[in-house]
Parts: sequence; C-alpha cells; structure tokens
Amino acid sequence: MSATTHQQLTRLTDTLRRTVHAERVVTAGPDYDSGRSIWNGAVSARPGAIIRCVDSAEVRAAVLAAQEYGVPLSVRGGGHDWAGRSLSDGGLTVDLTGMRRVTVDPVAGVADVSGGATAADLVAAAHPFGLTAATGSAGSVGMAGLTLGGGYGPLSGRFGLALDSLLSADVVLADGSVVTADAEREPDLFWALRGGGGNFGLVTSMRVRLHRVPTLLSGMVMYPWDQVETVLAGLSDILHEGPDALTVQSGVLPGPDGKPVVFLSPTWSGDDTEEGVRALARLDTLGTALVSQIAPTTMPEMLAAIDAQFPFGRHVEIRSRSVLSLAPGVRDVLSLAGSTLTSPHSAVSVHSLHGAAARVPVTDTAFGNRDPHLMIEFIALWEPGDTRAAEHRAWAGNVTAALEPEALPGGYPNLLGTDEAAQIAHAYGPNTERLLELKRRFDPDNVFRAIPLPLER
Repeated sequence: MSATTHQQLTRLTDTLRRTVHAERVVTAGPDYDSGRSIWNGAVSARPGAIIRCVDSAEVRAAVLAAQEYGVPLSVRGGGHDWAGRSLSDGGLTVDLTGMRRVTVDPVAGVADVSGGATAADLVAAAHPFGLTAATGSAGSVGMAGLTLGGGYGPLSGRFGLALDSLLSADVVLADGSVVTADAEREPDLFWALRGGGGNFGLVTSMRVRLHRVPTLLSGMVMYPWDQVETVLAGLSDILHEGPDALTVQSGVLPGPDGKPVVFLSPTWSGDDTEEGVRALARLDTLGTALVSQIAPTTMPEMLAAIDAQFPFGRHVEIRSRSVLSLAPGVRDVLSLAGSTLTSPHSAVSVHSLHGAAARVPVTDTAFGNRDPHLMIEFIALWEPGDTRAAEHRAWAGNVTAALEPEALPGGYPNLLGTDEAAQIAHAYGPNTERLLELKRRFDPDNVFRAIPLPLER
C-alpha cells in the first residue's frame, strides 16, 4: 500500500468513526474477518476498511466519505458473487449484513426488505402468512444483488424473474441524495435497477411483491450417466411444452460413487396440485431413474437444501452461457462437461427462462434477454488446499468454450466475470445504450461498480 493510499484510508476511517459508531468501522480483528468472509473462499481481497452499517444514514456517510478521500467503494450484501466484487481490495467495503430486516404486509401481499437481507430471510418472513417470493435457488444469496441483476429461480415460469416482483427501491446516490425509485418516482432509475445491477446507487431497502402458492411440489430426479443423451433429449421437449407453473432446473452432479449423474430439480407452483402431479410424472418417463423424490415442500426448505450443497468457503470458478434450447450440440457439451469433471463438488446447472419471465417486453426493464432460453452455469468447486485448482478452473473454461458455437450473444450479468468482455458487450441487448446513458447521469464518476457493464461505445 502506498503512503498516499495509507493516508487516504487513515483520514477516511477517522472521519467515519466520528460520523457513525466507531466500533462499526473496522480494519482488523474478528468483525473485519467476518465482513470479508464471502461465499467464494478463493477470493483473497482485503478491504482497507469495512463499515458495518445498520441504517441508510450510515450508508450515506460511507458513500460520501469514500468519494471525499478518493477511496474505491464496494457493497457486501449476501457476499455470494463468485467474482468477489463485494470486497474492495484496499478500499472501503460497505457491509450490509447488519441490515437484514424483512417486514411483511400480508393484506397487501408485499414485503419491505432491507439491503442486507438474504433470499432465506425473505421467504422465512413470508411463509407464516401463506406467501412466498420469487427468488433464486439458494437461500444465502443477498436478495438485493440477486434482484437488481435478474434472478432466475424455481418460480420464474409463473411469476417472472426476481426483478419482476420489485415494486420500489430506496437508493443512496453518488451525490449523497436518498431517493425512492418506482414506476412514478425516478422511473428511469427504477428501469435501470431492474437488470442493471447495483451500478447506479446503493439500495438500502426494497419493496417486493409476494405471491400466494397454496402448495409447492418439488424434489429431485436423478438418472445414470449412460442415459444422459436420452434424458436431455426428452427434457428438451418438456421444457418447450411445459406450463408456466412448471420450472425445471437441470444439469449434472457427481453421484455418491463419484460418477456423474443427470439431475432434474422441478418445481410446480400452480394452484391445481393434481395437474402438477401429472406434469411432474412426465419427468419419470425419460429413462430409468436412480432416484425420484417429488413431494410437497416449502420455499424455505428448498433454498436450505441448495445452501447445504454449496456451502460458504469452498473455492469457486463459474462460467456461463445462454442457449435457445437443449439442441443436440448443447447436449453434447453437457455430456462432455459431466464426463470430464475434475472435482467431486463441481456441477453444471441449467436454468430455464420461460412463461411469465419471457412475456415481459425486453425494453420494459434493463434485463437484456426476454426470449425463452436456458442459462447454463459451469460451476467449478473445490476444497481449500486442493492442489488441482488450475485444473478445476480449466474445466470450467474449456466446457464453456466448447459451448460457444451454440451460445447466444451476451449472457447473465450476475454471473459474468470481469474478463468476459465479449459477453458483457452484448449482455444487455437492446437496452445497452439507454443503460449507459443512465449510468452517466446517475453515477458519472463510476462510484458504484457491481455486475459488469459494457464499455462505452
């Protein structure tokens, strides 16, 4: 660290400790270590200081102080971004994990969600009222970051992406002003936040629409690897023809014996349970299943199961591409990915955008692809200390490159790394120019750097 940077950080921390409770501004110790602990244990970034905010006034103080002393700023919500962008190496990290309150209005069917709340926090608060939320598939993911970037999840077919349930957001802008963005107030900012990520301001709270789903049917179907081609071909037809209420996450997992298996993780969110049973039964006809466990469940239980499978602390490399369907060439790459797995923890996850999520006109929000498609994650996971880290990373890169001839331009910004310029350039589709213009308007000095944005054209 240079003397100038050290001086800047010293002045920054001194100012913040006079402005907020001094013990919430940390540069070392247990609270600091907790603040820099994120999902991807491979991230080694060390913020110069972490401010553990408890309200929007402290967030505002942090935003202004970082600019006053020229210190880079980052925001840690759930800490689930695999690329580690929630930690500002040598800069100031605003830690929102002390702001996890969720308040439910069961009559209006809405929830007020603080900026550090996770998906698990939200569904746990809604569940006692017979309500749930459109989230991703993991409970430990920060709800704000997920929502602002998109939010594929088990209810996407019926209720849209997580961002489609966003009603308003309270935002601290770069100039320190605090605004509420919704369809009537700051509509341009509201448009940009729904898909453009936290690149325009720091969201301290959100208001989201909740959904009443009397019964969720979900579970897991696994097929042996020698049936991969048959199962994926049959699944392609089901994904193409399936009703909104059926969303199927699928892909590849290492089985108990270390050999890969094809997994299908369907969720039925429709009101007609008998129709759901019939729709889910089709998944048992694709081959001879090793496991088929479908039963009534709840969103808290579903999210907790994924969290158990992908715990904090393992080392992670994720690459992703989007495709139109499980066409033969795509199936070949998924087969290649499973056959060449290098870690017993790695996986391939295929998410479906269809139904309600695909009926939103693409220019209504900043999210760049509303055509029905599949988003495929190649998730390399390994334990700390594993000496084959380079091999695991290479696996993710190689199978992603193999998929390129079948892939759509762009990709899912929430999962793109900073080195994926070609995908980033097309990630927002026809919304790119408007998004960049609003970035110049709301954050001309690039104070907020969340999911990647294209370079200026």
